[in-house]
Amino acid sequence: MFTQQFRPAASLLVAMTLILGLAYPFALTGISRLFFAQQAEGSLIRDGERVIGSRLIGQAFSDPKYFWGRPSATSPQPYNGIASGGSNLGPLNPALLDQVQASARALRDADPTAPQPVPVDLVSASASGLDPEISPAAAAYQIPRVAQARGLTVAQVQALVRAHQQDPLLGFIGEARINVLELNLALDSLHRAQ
Repeated sequence: MFTQQFRPAASLLVAMTLILGLAYPFALTGISRLFFAQQAEGSLIRDGERVIGSRLIGQAFSDPKYFWGRPSATSPQPYNGIASGGSNLGPLNPALLDQVQASARALRDADPTAPQPVPVDLVSASASGLDPEISPAAAAYQIPRVAQARGLTVAQVQALVRAHQQDPLLGFIGEARINVLELNLALDSLHRAQ
């Protein structure tokens, strides 16, 4: 009786392991690499053979000549993909208020003439802590500082920001956004060209 039940169960376990544990993942990986090669490799941004970053994960910028992204809630370093997640600090938690005030202070110290108030996405982390994008308002807030630090006109930097703005999908799904790493790389290219 036991062997009559054990043998089909063991056979099914082996078959499902081979199908769902090996064949299915390898097939999906092959299909994704065939049709979506860039995304399957992590949407990496390269400079020749050197990997600079990913379009999907933010990077920490603190130099005034660069646009700054959203603060990261990951540890032990910012934008740590292994530690993805929000800070879990509630709106009444004093630690959250301290973080927001510190971020706002850093922005104001980098550009004391910047208008008030600071856009919310420049002082608050996203749910993943890895967000690579900022809103057009957050970019506009930083344009005068970046232009001054690079010796560019405000109009030149505004044009670059507009060129890198991604509109909502189908015009209404999501919000307009700007990838900070791609924008900063374009700034470096523009600066080198001059």
